Formats: sequence, structure tokens, C-alpha cells
Amino acid sequence: MTTAKRDTYTPETLLSVAVQVFIERGYDGTSMEHLSKAAGISKSSIYHHVTGKEELLRRAVSRALDELFGILDEEHARVGTAAERLEYVVRRMVEVLMAELPYVTLLLRVRGNTGTERWALERRREFDHRVAALLKDAAAEGDVREDVEVRLATRLVFGMINSIVEWYRPEGPDGRGGAGEREVVDAVARLVFGGLRKAS
Repeated sequence: MTTAKRDTYTPETLLSVAVQVFIERGYDGTSMEHLSKAAGISKSSIYHHVTGKEELLRRAVSRALDELFGILDEEHARVGTAAERLEYVVRRMVEVLMAELPYVTLLLRVRGNTGTERWALERRREFDHRVAALLKDAAAEGDVREDVEVRLATRLVFGMINSIVEWYRPEGPDGRGGAGEREVVDAVARLVFGGLRKAS
């Protein structure tokens, strides 16, 4: 690799490479040597940008968490009935997941083996609780069915959304284009709220 190429390496491009390697090898299975080879730069060049691989992990999962928590501060997540706010949050969660696919994928794969992973899991639980509270409020307002327990419904909704990281590819499985983002968002909303809403 040429020096000019190395000179143009940025913390952002390094982070992008690190995320891909963490996903492919697992965080625990990734060494600084692996990151160095994947980035095409020396280990000392990596240390010029970060203190080590855990800092890269923290930056990556922070990016995903910041995007997810940002949804809860948006106007449509704060105004309206609980069911309207919940539907908005669910749609935006799917949008964020697809827009930040590698970062959210990594977030969903952390296991709690390091301080950063434990911190990320705690933040994920906090986000999940806030979304679950919306579902509970929607049930209390009588907008969702009562024959499915709220905790179970919450887990099923998160399970559906989180599974998208396992199969969604913007380019499609054959490289010729897959389901569009809007199509996926609408399908998730229809399935979730078609099943949750009370029959009129």
C-alpha cells in the first residue's frame, strides 16, 4: 500500500474496517494484527488514531446506540397517543438498523466479555425498556390487544426487528438489489401493528 493511501486513512475509515473485522471474526477473535492487515496500515498507525481495539468497539457501538436513542428524542416519538408514538419508533428503529447496518449488527452481537460490552448491553436494555414502556402505555390506553402479555409482545417485536441484520443486504443476496428500505419498514409496521392492534 502506498504512503499516500496511508496518509488518507482517517479514524472513520479505520472504524468502518474494524467493524467489518469484528463482525467476521468476533470481537474476542480479533487481534490488532488482524485490524492492521485488514486496514492495510501498521499497528503503530492504528495506535495513532485509537488506544486499542476496545476503543474501536466503544466508538462503533456508541454510534449505533446514539442513533437508536436519538429516535426517542424526535418529535413524533414524544407527541401523540402511545400507539402512534410506538409505531413511529418501530419504523425509525428499522430505518436506523438498515442505515447503520454494520454498527447495529455489531451492537447486537456483543456478549458482555469486556467493560465496553457490558456498558453496551446495559444501554441496549435501557433502550428496550423505554420502547417496552411505550407498548405498555398503548395497552393501558386500550389501543393494543390484551390477550398478548406486554413483555412477550415486546420481545417478539424486538426479535423481528433485530433479525433484519441477519438477512437484509441493500444490494440483495445476488448483488442485483434486494427489498428496498421503505418496503422493509412498511412490512415490519404492517406485521407488528396488524398483530398488536385491537380488532375494531
